[in-house]
Amino acid sequence: MEDNIGQSDENLAKTVQKGKIEAFGVLITRYEAKLSRYARKFISGQQDIEDMIQNIFLKAYKNIQSFNPDLKFSTWIYAISHNELVNFLKKQKRWPVISIDTDTFFPAISDKKNVFEDILKEEELEIIDKCLHDMSDKYREIIVLYYFESLDYRQIADVLRIPINTVGVRLKRAKGQIKKNLSKKWIP
Repeated sequence: MEDNIGQSDENLAKTVQKGKIEAFGVLITRYEAKLSRYARKFISGQQDIEDMIQNIFLKAYKNIQSFNPDLKFSTWIYAISHNELVNFLKKQKRWPVISIDTDTFFPAISDKKNVFEDILKEEELEIIDKCLHDMSDKYREIIVLYYFESLDYRQIADVLRIPINTVGVRLKRAKGQIKKNLSKKWIP
């Protein structure tokens, strides 16, 4: 497995397609935390998140032969994640509870300088949490993929199977909703 570590995701997927299963373990290691963070923005229960991640990797492994190694593996795995997430939320028929991974969103929070700064950071996180919760799923997902998962417009378009122009429009509308919600509810 060590000889697989330096390979690109796409080459690892090709290796799995050729029957070398251990290369899939490297892909799991690379994507498990990212996909967990992505799922956490829509699902609150840790067990549900773990089940979701397991389902995503099972589906990816079962369908690895359909992956085109000329395309980006990250887009392909996020598309599977998106589909699994949508299916889960439809089955649950409930509003997801969003949690923010503070070390990802505000790296400075982990620097405990003083209590006052910590309280302010927590208030900021609560506001961001509420803003995301108040958004419709189609706008929340654009924000999460773009800002939290650092996908570009093309990758988001591929994951959501929408035109690239729609990504830009939804992102702009989502930012507008956030500004509007902030000015209405939290800014005096």
